[in-house]
Amino acid sequence: MTEKTIHIKIITPEKIVYEDDADAVYAKGISGSFGILPDHIPFMSVLDIGIVKVEKSGQGEKISVMGGTFQFKNNEAIILTEAAERGTDIDTARAKLAKERAEAIIGSSETIKDIKTANAALARAMARLKAASKG
Repeated sequence: MTEKTIHIKIITPEKIVYEDDADAVYAKGISGSFGILPDHIPFMSVLDIGIVKVEKSGQGEKISVMGGTFQFKNNEAIILTEAAERGTDIDTARAKLAKERAEAIIGSSETIKDIKTANAALARAMARLKAASKG
């Protein structure tokens, strides 16, 4: 008897960032975090900026996603997002600089528009750093 898996694809307008079979997938939707195992009922969610964690053979891989949509049906998960990076591909020094710049803008800005833009940049940088972390 073979164990069931989920086929996962993470797609940006430029390329397929991730495609493989896995035991489970976890993500952050705008209404909260969720996890999907094989044979889950069909499910759809709007994704928030955050991490998609893919578990396979007891190992986890983290991919940062910048929002998007998650669809699950017939043991296939498809994530469509504007941008995504595998944790192993992230330049942590660049992500740390982006985080520091966003924090500086938040601390010094007086307009709501600048603060909203900086908060979005901070969320993207934090997602990238979390995906790159080993924890």
